[in-house]
Amino acid sequence: MTTRKELTEAIRERYHRASGVDRRRILDEFVAVTGYHRKHAIRLLADASPKPARPPRNRVYDEAVRQALIVLWEAGDRVCGKRLKTLIPILVVAMERHGHLQLHADVRARLMQISAATIDRTLAATRASIDGQRKRRTGVDAAIRRSVPVRTFADWRDPPPGFFEVDMVEHCGGSKVGSDFVNTLTFTDIANGWTECVAMPVRNQALIVKALSIVGAVLPFGMLGVDTDNDSAFMNQTVFDYCRAHGLEQTRSRAYRKNDQAWVEQKNGSIVRRLVGYARLSGLPATRALAQLYSASRLYVNFFQPSFKLKSKSRDGARVHKTYYPPATPCDRLLTSDRVSEDVKRKLRVQFEQLDPVLLLRDIRVAQQVLSDLAASPTGASTTSAGSVEVTAFLDSLATAWKAGEVRPTHRKSPLPERWWRTRADPFEHAWGVVEGWLDDAPTATAKELMERLSIMLPDAYPTKAQLRTLQRRVKA
Repeated sequence: MTTRKELTEAIRERYHRASGVDRRRILDEFVAVTGYHRKHAIRLLADASPKPARPPRNRVYDEAVRQALIVLWEAGDRVCGKRLKTLIPILVVAMERHGHLQLHADVRARLMQISAATIDRTLAATRASIDGQRKRRTGVDAAIRRSVPVRTFADWRDPPPGFFEVDMVEHCGGSKVGSDFVNTLTFTDIANGWTECVAMPVRNQALIVKALSIVGAVLPFGMLGVDTDNDSAFMNQTVFDYCRAHGLEQTRSRAYRKNDQAWVEQKNGSIVRRLVGYARLSGLPATRALAQLYSASRLYVNFFQPSFKLKSKSRDGARVHKTYYPPATPCDRLLTSDRVSEDVKRKLRVQFEQLDPVLLLRDIRVAQQVLSDLAASPTGASTTSAGSVEVTAFLDSLATAWKAGEVRPTHRKSPLPERWWRTRADPFEHAWGVVEGWLDDAPTATAKELMERLSIMLPDAYPTKAQLRTLQRRVKA
């Protein structure tokens, strides 16, 4: 390539001075020598003048906007640019209402008009500085399973709010040994993405029925139906009778087809695993701590976390093109839905006015710290409490939290122990005392000279100079 560039510079001036016939002959020779495509060769030889330097951009979003954006990004739990674009007006109003944010009018106006792509570019440096399918259980009651109809991902169409996909998440730490680990029961509404999570100490059908009643009581709208997988924890007489008694439409997915429950499977990763992590949790203390985490996060997720919703999907051969609605929170989707009563919308607006996103995020971080302590030492007790972390101190830390790396205590990696052992035998273990004596007598002696003296004194132990580099490092130290 260097030779080609030199040849191009040498021929370019002659090519410009030549006539049309001579240019054609020069071009033929140049293409034959370099192997370039003829059009590419013409562009190289015709490019005589250097391109003008690009003028510097007039930046609209300065450091003040970047610092405010970092605080909003942290307050929004580090969501992506497209979701943060939708969340910024909600967060700014909520944080200003509770006295957590005071923005200059110009900065506030630019934050409101910033695009999702600009958000990602502005936060790129900040983000860069931060550091097999399980076999399904057998033994499902055949009669109950046959009585529950199958519903695939394509059968939902456009349901009203109230139809939930339900799934179980196991906090086993990657090992299924024993059955004393905590489980999370996840509920996701198909229409608006409203998500509720319930902590359970064990897998039990009676606890699932209890969780159904708890979620039905705290929902701002009525529960109309549940769609589960074919797990025996759901396909049993207890759950079947509860759904029939409370007028819930019970359906199930196809066996080994996770895409039939794509909505709740996505929330298992974006909410449950994002909040809790992958550590093993067991016992009643871990269950209570997990329930406390979900109590703080349910309002934050459903009122202050925009999510995407699929609008249409088309296939062109092997390529699948998906179109999404603009990101919106589950609360926003309920408020804009014509299938939700005005009484429910009024209650949601009143509840939203009373919520403080920074306070909720503080409670989430405290609960995550308790879970992290329990995962590290299941028998120990965590001393962290929500009252021990002041809201003002937590708010001040949002501007610099990115410098510390991972802020979620449940996802921080434990530090590796300092290495003190050797993996290879020390080649100078028996001769180092002699080498130190030589250095005391002649401090300016080089490692090469010392190696030669060692080879003469101990030819069997040091027949070659293979250990010279090791000796150089020792002498330097």
